[in-house]
Amino acid sequence: MSLVIFGDSFTFPDGTAATNHVYTHARGFQEHGVSVHVICFENEYLDEYDGIRDGIKYYHPFARKKRSPSFFARRWHKFMKYVRAFMLLKKINKSDKVISINLWSFRFATQLFSFFLAKAFKTKLLIDSSEHPLRNIRDNKAAQLLGRLRLNVERGFYDGVFCISNYLIEFYKSNGFAEKKLILVPSTVDTSRFSTRTESPLPYEYIAYCGSLTVMKDGVHILVESFSRISVKYKDINLVLIGVGDTQEEEDFVRNLVKSLDMESRIIFMGLLPRTDVPRYLMNAKILALARPKSKVADAGFPSKLTEYLSTANPVVVTKVGEIPYYLRDNEHAFLAEPDSVDAFAEKLEYVLSDYDFAKRVGEKGKELTATTFNYNFQAKRVLDFINSLSN
Repeated sequence: MSLVIFGDSFTFPDGTAATNHVYTHARGFQEHGVSVHVICFENEYLDEYDGIRDGIKYYHPFARKKRSPSFFARRWHKFMKYVRAFMLLKKINKSDKVISINLWSFRFATQLFSFFLAKAFKTKLLIDSSEHPLRNIRDNKAAQLLGRLRLNVERGFYDGVFCISNYLIEFYKSNGFAEKKLILVPSTVDTSRFSTRTESPLPYEYIAYCGSLTVMKDGVHILVESFSRISVKYKDINLVLIGVGDTQEEEDFVRNLVKSLDMESRIIFMGLLPRTDVPRYLMNAKILALARPKSKVADAGFPSKLTEYLSTANPVVVTKVGEIPYYLRDNEHAFLAEPDSVDAFAEKLEYVLSDYDFAKRVGEKGKELTATTFNYNFQAKRVLDFINSLSN
């Protein structure tokens, strides 16, 4: 039997947090004897469309190397993406029955097409919900009504929903989704990526953040200002920011903030690193930090970067938002700061550095959670059992 991970909210085989999330699910399913096919439905221009990475087969039905200057040709290429995806599913299903299409998409057109594919090949359709489905809906009544109507339509699409938080479980239940179709699947991590310590890639000690350089979502500006507060006392420690902004505007804001604080020599922008390089940077950090502010996104989600942080056994400083306090206890698994406060986050950073032996012991306790609750293999078994329990 086989399972298809399908969607356009991730890139593959390289990418950011969503890509890592897909990787862990795919590896877990494979280790339980299920053949996994990853179909990236995004319109990416690539030299190679299909391949195998770490034993995971992946495909890009858009199949274009460069953007055509012709408007009509571009429309044709997008249409053919749907045709190729259909033919690809047909081929996979013929050779090895597809038990489920696991969808990763926020786009209604992709969701509707996935529903058509599931019906055409008589298989189950499930969607991964790792963020609030109405997070981008404006706060006016018309937009909210339209969002609710869309949810009512989508309710008929899916055989099941993977929810990354209890918040989302309750949200879907309140919007008419049957409880038996909902399953809590927390953020998962492949701990083998963080099992070996190597020489530090940087010639200095550093605090690290890895993710999108966002203000509203991950509060990178709070981290930058907090570090500036303690930088005079800890002159030999720098702050390393790994990643790029979701938008150029947000990244420019962070870079300008660093410049205004006169911290350009102490706060280093690493840009987007290859997925294979990230573990070395995280493993050798003195502290791993995430100053996520309060928001609808924080309430509904759970940052995948946090489970990667915990896997290193290094001290983690993070804010008390969303489901984070549900899994982590302050001074036991990590160091939890009050959100939206530069002072509170700076105090936690200084607390860790002032008693680093204790902080390392806390980091080891945090790592223990990645062998159970956040373990990809453990959660993959739960997901497969859930899929098998659903009726077609």
